[in-house]
Amino acid sequence: MVVAESKPQPKVKKKAVPIPKQPPEVRKHNFNEVALGYTEEQALEEASRCLQCPQPQCVKGCPVEIDIPAFIKLLREGKYEEGIKKIKEKNSLPAICGRVCPQEEQCQKYCVLGKVGDPVSIGRLERFLADWERARGFTIPERAPPTGKKVAIIGAGPAGLTAAADLAKLGHEVVIFEALHLPGGVLVYGIPEFRLPKSIVQAEVDYIRKLGVELKLGYLIGRTYTIPELLKERGFDAVFIGTGAGLPQFLGVPGENLGGIYSANEFLIRVNLMKSYAFPEYDTPIRIGKHVVVIGGGNVAMDSARSALRLGAEQVCIVYRRSREEMPARKEEIENAEEEGIICKFLAAPTRFIGDEKGWVKQMECIQMELGPPDESGRRRPVPVKGSEFLMDTDTVIIAIGRTPNPIIQRTTEGLAVTKWGTIVADENGKTSLEGVYAGGDIVTGEATVISAMGAGKRAARAIHEYLMSKK
Repeated sequence: MVVAESKPQPKVKKKAVPIPKQPPEVRKHNFNEVALGYTEEQALEEASRCLQCPQPQCVKGCPVEIDIPAFIKLLREGKYEEGIKKIKEKNSLPAICGRVCPQEEQCQKYCVLGKVGDPVSIGRLERFLADWERARGFTIPERAPPTGKKVAIIGAGPAGLTAAADLAKLGHEVVIFEALHLPGGVLVYGIPEFRLPKSIVQAEVDYIRKLGVELKLGYLIGRTYTIPELLKERGFDAVFIGTGAGLPQFLGVPGENLGGIYSANEFLIRVNLMKSYAFPEYDTPIRIGKHVVVIGGGNVAMDSARSALRLGAEQVCIVYRRSREEMPARKEEIENAEEEGIICKFLAAPTRFIGDEKGWVKQMECIQMELGPPDESGRRRPVPVKGSEFLMDTDTVIIAIGRTPNPIIQRTTEGLAVTKWGTIVADENGKTSLEGVYAGGDIVTGEATVISAMGAGKRAARAIHEYLMSKK
């Protein structure tokens, strides 16, 4: 019996192609983007690592349902235009997602190659194609015929922009109402320039406007119009609420009102939206001392710490009440921060702030923590160690322990069900307690990721379309 020889399988590289970055000693002095993106050669090399699985697991990890193997196959065949079109069938913000989506906890977590080496760098490949298209000009897809239906989107953040784009492509007339003077929501006020350049956000917003979406800036819904007024007097057939979580949380400890203590929200809005890093070119001064302490362990804490360093702080320390393993920040951002010289102090929490004779913070008292059993988040609960208090010198403190929703819409919309935390009650498709009113993103879940908000916007757009098409 002759046994047929099996064809040798090409070896797949186990290590991912590293993304070029600014050197730490250079980037910590500027606000330019840290990650420089793949070259064409690097993108093709990384794309060649994809196994093109018959039953791809990566897709189930994508909240916006991108056909990941299909776009990577097109990329490695050099069909860049077809590749970005494939992504945009599901995702209208690929350059943003390629930069800030936590792929390591989403699509890449399920990559089969990750069992024997590094998973395929899906987000970096998405960014490559998005940047390639932006450099050449956007291709606008065909829209469905007009339906005659009109939808109001409240908030121009990731949830609202995603819902608006999907509804516009389905043929609906879409108007976004944004309270700020710039669109983007957390993308412009919360994420620093060195991680997500504002020109990228503006370009992707411009693409969505070219789909036919109208954008009204400086409209605070709940004041300018209420949601009942939009539905009954302004001619809208449905409303999507995507106003995010923009109110800062505080520690509630003595001395928190001293000068030199910021919420991360105020600090990052001054830095990002009002461009205080370019003072006096932009008229937004910000006071940064020599010894900055940031309280928290998420991406917002990392963004605050790295911004403070770039603004001239001599020493920046992140204080987090759990251990490194429990930090919710992306591993890549923690590594970037430490490369830049930022110190992380774990298992400690502030108990009070001490001021000088002029009312400015000069010290912070902390208590040592130890980890107990897991809490509702699945992370081990921090427990204070009795008698372990210690003092830290500091002249600037940034509190980055989370944000909650602004309550203005909830208070001005009768019959809208809300939780005790101020979030809006909605089902998995975004349907609220009011007919024709949908919600998604942080306003429903509390503070979460950009991509999870986008997924909520996509599901709500689908539900709104079904609602409008079934409505007489």
